[in-house]
Amino acid sequence: MCCAFLSLVLLGPRFFGAFWWLFQPVRWQAAFGNFLGGGGLWWLWPMLGLIFLPWTTIMFVLVAPLGTIVDTWGWLWLGLALLADIAFYAGGAGRKQIPNYQGY
Repeated sequence: MCCAFLSLVLLGPRFFGAFWWLFQPVRWQAAFGNFLGGGGLWWLWPMLGLIFLPWTTIMFVLVAPLGTIVDTWGWLWLGLALLADIAFYAGGAGRKQIPNYQGY
């Protein structure tokens, strides 16, 4: 059960983002293409984002409506998504320092 949960947490947002990109490529191109100047390699940043920061990438596509500038509330949501990504990578970093931690 633990492995299934870990797989869902690890691969869930990445699969969701990949399928969303597959079914709505115009939205992704509008969010990243206009933001990055519309260059030919606009797809590189969302791909790297889905690999390393999936929650932040998904939230950016949600809050960047068709390539316009992100507003104040959008930056708040992006910050929360970034914290979720950081928490995923840092989760459990301090458990060994907790006194009397049994570590089952």
